[in-house]
Amino acid sequence: MKYLVKSIVLLLFLFSQAGKAQGLFTTDANGHERWEFILEGSGDVLQIALPAGAGMITLIKGDYDGTKQLAYSYATTLAITYSLKAIVGKRRPEGREQYDSFPSGHTASAFSGASFIQRRYGWKYGWVAYVLAGVVGVSRMEGPDGYHDFWDVLAGATVGIGSTYIFTSEYVPPHFNISFASGNGNYLLSFNYRF
Repeated sequence: MKYLVKSIVLLLFLFSQAGKAQGLFTTDANGHERWEFILEGSGDVLQIALPAGAGMITLIKGDYDGTKQLAYSYATTLAITYSLKAIVGKRRPEGREQYDSFPSGHTASAFSGASFIQRRYGWKYGWVAYVLAGVVGVSRMEGPDGYHDFWDVLAGATVGIGSTYIFTSEYVPPHFNISFASGNGNYLLSFNYRF
């Protein structure tokens, strides 16, 4: 435990020094620090990267049932999110005259991808996806414009996770395998079944 605390303190110290060296904590004319823009940009990228990465995983594994489940859950996430935005009409907290704050679409998208990875392939990869989705949620509240408040982000995460849990089941690798080999006039047909 002491090692963990020391490591965290060391990393925080190094981050603070690196930030000073590269100007992360310099402010612009509106009082926003550079790290806020970096955080917001990271959230913008991750909101697409998580569901796209989940889709790529299904294709690489040849898990076409998973691809279909991801498509259903992601489409449901988007439909619910944008329907709620239109129905609720909550004003954005940074003061613009936009009434589409609730729920956060970025957060719903990111948590849809993260929860799919966790639900379909387990916590081995899921925890990393959830941490990245959490970065998206924080970026929506702490970015330079503060597009959402805590409740918007929580609702977006709930929609993303809930939609995924409706359509997604755990991945079960195929138990049956057929292979064929030939050479020098010999032919081999094999059947493998794993219990």
